[in-house]
Amino acid sequence: MAKQQAYDASAIQALKGLEPVRRMPGMYTHTIHPLHILQEAIDNAVDEALAGFGRRITVSLYKDGSAEVEDEGRGVPVDLHREEKKPAVEVAFTMLHAGGKFSKAGDGVYHISGGLHGVGVAVSNALSRRCEVTVYRDGQKHTIAFEGGELKQKLKSERIKEKRSGTVVRIWPDPKYFDSPNIPLAELEHLVRSKAYLLPGLTTVLRVEGRPEQSWTFERGMAQYFERRLEGRELVAPIFAGEKHFDEKSAAERAEIEAGEGAAWAVGWVAEGEVFADSHVNLIPTRSGGTHEAGFRNGIFDALAAFMETRSLAPKGVKLIADDLWQRACFTLSARIVRTQFHGQTKEKLTTRHASKLLELCVRDPFELWLNQHPEEGKKIVELAIEQAMARLARGKKFERKKSSGVATLPGKLVDCASDDTSRNELFMVEGDSAGGSAKEARNKENQAVLPLRGKVLNTMSKDARTVLANKELQAIATAIGVDPHGAADTPDLSGLRYGKIIIMTDADVDGGHIQALLLTFFFMHAPRLVETGHVYVAQPPLFKVEVPSQGKGKPARRVYCLDEDELEEALSQLKKEKVKEGSWEISRFKGLGEMSPEQLWETTMNPDTRRLVRMQLDSRQIAKVRTAFELLMDSGEAEGRRNWMREHWKTVEADV
Repeated sequence: MAKQQAYDASAIQALKGLEPVRRMPGMYTHTIHPLHILQEAIDNAVDEALAGFGRRITVSLYKDGSAEVEDEGRGVPVDLHREEKKPAVEVAFTMLHAGGKFSKAGDGVYHISGGLHGVGVAVSNALSRRCEVTVYRDGQKHTIAFEGGELKQKLKSERIKEKRSGTVVRIWPDPKYFDSPNIPLAELEHLVRSKAYLLPGLTTVLRVEGRPEQSWTFERGMAQYFERRLEGRELVAPIFAGEKHFDEKSAAERAEIEAGEGAAWAVGWVAEGEVFADSHVNLIPTRSGGTHEAGFRNGIFDALAAFMETRSLAPKGVKLIADDLWQRACFTLSARIVRTQFHGQTKEKLTTRHASKLLELCVRDPFELWLNQHPEEGKKIVELAIEQAMARLARGKKFERKKSSGVATLPGKLVDCASDDTSRNELFMVEGDSAGGSAKEARNKENQAVLPLRGKVLNTMSKDARTVLANKELQAIATAIGVDPHGAADTPDLSGLRYGKIIIMTDADVDGGHIQALLLTFFFMHAPRLVETGHVYVAQPPLFKVEVPSQGKGKPARRVYCLDEDELEEALSQLKKEKVKEGSWEISRFKGLGEMSPEQLWETTMNPDTRRLVRMQLDSRQIAKVRTAFELLMDSGEAEGRRNWMREHWKTVEADV
């Protein structure tokens, strides 16, 4: 047996600078290809244009594998940083959580930008063999270069005659960090072109060495973007396009909304063919949607429901739901949010809570007005939605929810839902009876079921299917879901699946995290097909609640939920900006889901419009890698490997102890 290293102060590693990114690149960016690290530089250029500086952005790809982004903005600052005693441009490219987008108290250089994660181009630099930055400002040209994330060439400055401002960033992505070193041209072209649609008047240019140059400028914004995505297909009714942003006066009437926030959109309905949903926040593509999409969908549906009620168009015996309207809908959406919160570093899903209400306020009244101005077109949209509702009901009649086997009976503690539509049904696996009681009261009885769990389930890492089914708790889970345990190489029968979403909902503490890990081990190791097909989710309940008292006329008392301490700090900063008397609010920390009232649990964790879910979906290429990680972390025979892993990664873990 190998000699164990002494566990003392010498075993504690403190990763400096960009070393965490190079050690664990997957925590900060996509590692399939280098597009995202190039996108960080593009987003910085776009933020300058969004702030009103520069009307042209050029992205270039070269045959030597490098990529370049050039803008006409103000140029990254080059003066000495007061605390770090280095040029500001060096700080921005070599330090995580350093940037000009944190201040939101009215004195910041960016009012609206593409995200506040603060890693940005520092990650691009960390994962590149070489990075060269050229800054034009104040009549001078400044150059600096990095290799492997470290400073290679100190900042050099020279006076120039041409009147020019802006930043040029050129990177050579390091192939060792990516599955493929090549940036996908189709995705890059879509990204660069979309920026021109989303910011009318902005010109974006794509240069690929050896190919003709492409450039785009659009003045009609969302409408033009939608028409291009539609590719000439016929709509059931004319396109509904619009734009609304709140000025200081209208924002003052809404406590959470800030001046400048709003959205531009275009939506239409097609009778056949594929549909698309293309959304952005501050010009950042949100491929996984988020709260802004939820608010947009709700606003449009509420407006249609009001139109149907006014004109008595509701069909007898058929209850229309939002999914019926959106089954055949296509839309492009561009939201502008001051205080953005995204899920993950790649910013593919917006989690900003107030974005849902903001988008509802933007689109509901304009769409209802449009429907009443175009009643015949509105009726066609209603007819299409009713067709989808009838088809949904027909599917439900054909499908009788099955048990995992012909003789199994559903667990007695399962509180089932009424709907037979598997695609809409959700199962919440809740830690503890007290939280289970709140969840039972909070749920939507139509399509949300609750399965309370008692204590910690069996660690199934090294267990076979027979052992798993012998455990009563795991047997209850398998029976409730309607899918028997299986291995990665099996082809199980998923026709008995009873819920489209299986949601693990545990407390935001150490015990909750342990139960979550045990349940995920069960799904990854004994129901991998459910993971591959995207049926397994983890809920993210908030850790903090802030009770804000009434601020007089037009500003009633309200409640703000925060996922973690970072969100709490951001929320308190926003309250100070709104001139809420400091100390007048009350902060409480949830010890567990059982502490929440049914109303709070619904609002924060179960309501599809406001909750936060993480989807546990993997493609076939990732399964082997994840399986290895589970074996290391959960197998009883891997204690030594687990100990070494903790020594290496201790700094990346946040523990609530």
